[in-house]
Amino acid sequence: MKKIVVFSVILLCITGIVITAMVLLFRERAVRDAIVLYGNVDVREVDIGFRVAGRVRSLCFEEGDLVCEGQLMCSLDSDPYTGRLEEAVAAREAVFSELANAEILLKRRLELIPVGGVSQEDVDNAVTSVETGRANLRNADAAVCVARDNLSYTQAFAPTGGIVLTRIREPGSVVNPTDPVYTLSIMNPVWIRAFVDEPDLGKVHYGMTAEVKTDSGRRYTGKVGFISPVAEFTPKSVETVKLRTDLVYRLRIYVDNPDRGLVQGMPVTVQLRLGET
Repeated sequence: MKKIVVFSVILLCITGIVITAMVLLFRERAVRDAIVLYGNVDVREVDIGFRVAGRVRSLCFEEGDLVCEGQLMCSLDSDPYTGRLEEAVAAREAVFSELANAEILLKRRLELIPVGGVSQEDVDNAVTSVETGRANLRNADAAVCVARDNLSYTQAFAPTGGIVLTRIREPGSVVNPTDPVYTLSIMNPVWIRAFVDEPDLGKVHYGMTAEVKTDSGRRYTGKVGFISPVAEFTPKSVETVKLRTDLVYRLRIYVDNPDRGLVQGMPVTVQLRLGET
């Protein structure tokens, strides 16, 4: 009986050793077949503002709200710009009337040329008046277009879908064209910023499939979209496998983020499978 027990223990030990060796072998082979990198989610941001100055009338979203492309995000008090458009339209109508009168006068003077009822100087003056009127009408048309555009610029729309990261202004604030009102975080596609050592650089190529894994175990699929042509020292915020200062090349990996599980600054593990595109 004791011999059977001893034999069983020895058999279990041998089996454990074999299994452990096989696991280590497969892990080593997997490492050889892939490049493992460590990086961070680098979500893009865009500032939302107005192209004209004015007083903020309304803000449509709060921080954390999901915004779809083309949605109205905020608006200015449009009354001043409505008034300027009306002024431009009225000025255009006045210029048009002057041009119409100048054209009628020119037509009458041209009809008097055969009977000698008008001097050449009067004809030339009438022609000049018509040409000047047409130039003024073009300027008036341009002024109407500018006023109409400025009126439309009192509304700001989302250039892309995303999440409101910060709401910088409040209703009643006076803003200039360079002042941001919202900061929008673009959630899809997401960029992963990672760094590859020079010995592995030749194994990485554009369009290479990447598997991205978060610390919570979520997995995402992406592709290499950018490889920096310039070497740099490993940033202090990035841990490489070798954990030492070395010359590395920055990679940008584009990842779909359908469940919005990837957020800005999140550390991730990137695995690039060799031999896959």
